[in-house]
Amino acid sequence: MTNLVEAVEIKKSFQTEAGELQVLKGINLSIKEGEMVGIVGASGVGKSTLLHILGALDSPTSGEVFYSSTNIFSLDGKSLASFRNKTIGFVFQFHHLLPEFTAFENVMMPGLIQKSAAKDGKNYKEIYKKTEELLNEMGLSERKTHRPGELSGGEQQRVAVARALILEPKIVLADEPTGNLDAITGEELFNILVNLNKEKGITFVIVTHNESLSKRCHRLLRMVDGRIAE
Repeated sequence: MTNLVEAVEIKKSFQTEAGELQVLKGINLSIKEGEMVGIVGASGVGKSTLLHILGALDSPTSGEVFYSSTNIFSLDGKSLASFRNKTIGFVFQFHHLLPEFTAFENVMMPGLIQKSAAKDGKNYKEIYKKTEELLNEMGLSERKTHRPGELSGGEQQRVAVARALILEPKIVLADEPTGNLDAITGEELFNILVNLNKEKGITFVIVTHNESLSKRCHRLLRMVDGRIAE
């Protein structure tokens, strides 16, 4: 397997009233295509900050992130946004679904936005068909016309996973995807992620406090005080 992502000496600091707070203190990390990597550690050690930088939602104070041969933080703002939309999917602890739209419409939305913004975007029929396929894979074909408020927490998060996959990203970054779910529902969602990795070869990086679930990943990284300890 070849490296899909490589982070080199990533540091991140924030200015606070008390002075500079260094959250990441020199992270070096490689993620291979098709890997499922878990990141664990206590609250406040920088897990989410690292994930946001890997996903180009935030930039490092210093260091570089490469996707294959592309140094993503050397791209201008528009190019970086386009790269992120085509390459990276996101799943968060809170689903962030649009409440006024149905499950089907929420999943379609990124595809429709790309279609309007890019000449090479998928056409409407392709987006529609892909949305149907994803909701069926998530076991939600009979819930597709329901709005988020009419779905359970687990169903909402499965819609969020389908939305993350609509543009067929190379990697999905998941920040505590089961953190807002009960144990059984959380395990069901994690099983979906594991199956997507096995059957479709989607690369996952998953930040989680649930160590029993994280041990099902190919590789487990533990963060301590802004560094990867193992």
